[in-house]
Amino acid sequence: MNKISSKKGVVFVCDSCGAVYAKWAGQCGACEAWNTLREQVQTRVATAKGGPLGLTAHRLSEVDVEQSPRISTGLQELDRVLGGGLVPGSVILLGGEPGIGKSTLALQAVSQISSNMSTLYISAEESLEQLALRYRRLSLPDDGLQAITTGELEVALSLIGNSDARLVVVDSIQTMHTDRVDSAPGGVGQVRACAEILAEVAKRDQVAILIIGHVTKEGGLAGPKTLEHLVDTVLYFEGDATSRYRMIRAWKNRFGAVNEVGIFAMTEAGLKEVRNPSAMFLSGSSDESAGRSVLVSQDGSRPILVEIQALIDQSSLGSPRRLSVGYEGARLAMILAVLHRHAKLNALDQDVFINVAGGVRIAETAADLAVAAALLSSESDRPIPVGTAFFGELGLTGEVRPVARGEDRIREAIKLGYKRVILPAANIPKMHDEGNKRATNIELTAVRHVMDLRDLLRGGA
Repeated sequence: MNKISSKKGVVFVCDSCGAVYAKWAGQCGACEAWNTLREQVQTRVATAKGGPLGLTAHRLSEVDVEQSPRISTGLQELDRVLGGGLVPGSVILLGGEPGIGKSTLALQAVSQISSNMSTLYISAEESLEQLALRYRRLSLPDDGLQAITTGELEVALSLIGNSDARLVVVDSIQTMHTDRVDSAPGGVGQVRACAEILAEVAKRDQVAILIIGHVTKEGGLAGPKTLEHLVDTVLYFEGDATSRYRMIRAWKNRFGAVNEVGIFAMTEAGLKEVRNPSAMFLSGSSDESAGRSVLVSQDGSRPILVEIQALIDQSSLGSPRRLSVGYEGARLAMILAVLHRHAKLNALDQDVFINVAGGVRIAETAADLAVAAALLSSESDRPIPVGTAFFGELGLTGEVRPVARGEDRIREAIKLGYKRVILPAANIPKMHDEGNKRATNIELTAVRHVMDLRDLLRGGA
């Protein structure tokens, strides 16, 4: 008869990178930091015949699956990013720069949910008085939201176990500490141990736990990389803390689509949802200006129109400048090379500047056509007519390649009243012939090569 035994082992974990060693050493071999190894006790189950004892494998087809209804946060933009709402038993990690609105968003969401079910807000950074002041400043409803201020994980777990809370907010994971690890709060060992324990509680008791995390100077989540692997969903707040607008993006989501984005505006009354982001990112000016084009971008499942601004000017430097804000610099260099080779645009002695208005960052290749149009417009000093939008990818041979979700982009342009979309020929909807066609009050102009784009713009398109 096989016997099951529990054994305790001691390992040494690096506070800087999370590397694990069987013996103590003065320097971590992974990150080369000195005096960062901390002793940690691990409990493991003895195994026999290659696997843990007492466990039985099951056929997936025979496992009972109960579809638990999602918990709506009351914020449609946040529900969109989560994939429809919070899943009971899930662990969500929300990261972002200081002051960008993480705690404000969490407080607003938990306040909305507390009107329908029991919730708990655990703060290790603010006192109850500070939380109450923010709660009143945001004019949140007077409901049954419970809160506690403690950095001791064991105290928080006791309160979670004695309550019927179905949603718990932990603010923040870097300030929590457990007696199971002998290191200071915020260290790699503490962060990982606290996250592991919270994830175990969430799965066992079917409690949704929202964890707020800090970010490093490089913009990544502070703590070990395993922190992101332990949770079900990773959300990042993007945007400048001095700007009014905030974007929250899903970088990992086991219950929904990744790269989904929600947009909020920061006001004195907290974060307000932006239902029409295209109107926010466009200038709304009816004046025609050279060097300005409109891109129909796609962020997650949402099409958004943004303004691309370009300026080409004579350089007074020996090495002309290439500056891009909100758009990848390497991509700009490639587009300039394509335009020089195939569209006769000579910018070798010119300074070139690209700006995506509104503080948006564009990473998709579908922006190539709009960037090229703005550059050609600036170089020729011919404005692009108001009401024209672009999307499409440029190849090195000058061909205009199709992009994903073309019809969604066209519908968004129609909704905002645009009269013309210049796009790859392969993205013309199947119900229309290629070339200039009108569909529901919009003209679809197909281009196959960057020369076609140049001829359209220089011909007063």
